[in-house]
Amino acid sequence: MRDIKVLSTKKLTPPQREIISNTNVSIVEYNAIATEELRFVNNCIIENAIVTSQYAARILIKSKAQISKIFCVGGKTASLLIENSYRVIETANNASDLARFIIKKYKKDSFVFFCGNKRRRELPELLSENNISFTEEILYSTTLNFQKFEDSFEGVLFYSPSGVQSCAQVNSLVNSIAFCIGSTTANEAKKYTSKIIVADSPSIENILIKLQEYFS
Repeated sequence: MRDIKVLSTKKLTPPQREIISNTNVSIVEYNAIATEELRFVNNCIIENAIVTSQYAARILIKSKAQISKIFCVGGKTASLLIENSYRVIETANNASDLARFIIKKYKKDSFVFFCGNKRRRELPELLSENNISFTEEILYSTTLNFQKFEDSFEGVLFYSPSGVQSCAQVNSLVNSIAFCIGSTTANEAKKYTSKIIVADSPSIENILIKLQEYFS
């Protein structure tokens, strides 16, 4: 049985690798993006916060930010916040769905959107178009780590739109299947390949399960 070569744009943990340990998938790993935490100090209580990444959630937890209600993207992000005694009001699979929920049920409220410097436009644009009051607080910066591979890969695992941009800048994806963590990442990948598979829920483990199912 031939090995199937797959590229992961994020280095995996041993438990994550275990998911595909009994397959004929040979995986190459690298970090397509690098993140750097920025200084954040907040001494007042934030009524409504929007959190769309685990990285932002960890910074808020570390800073002991006082927040009354949190609206977030991703079950793992929600679990992380709940485990640290934050009150999560709504969890969506992607930023657009979260924005629609806010527009429908919290139109009169104000929000602080905690994000990185390369945050996607969908959520803030939807909020602005519907006159939702919000400010943005940038908690971390993201830089692209360009790395060219001479090998071709049958599949590439993507965990963020920035990861897609970084990989596609110096590698062709035309003949690869893009396994994506969510719809916003998939929309970015569609610019470079027509072969897209999206995880059932936004987590690394679910991408790997999709990979295992596809090549089994």
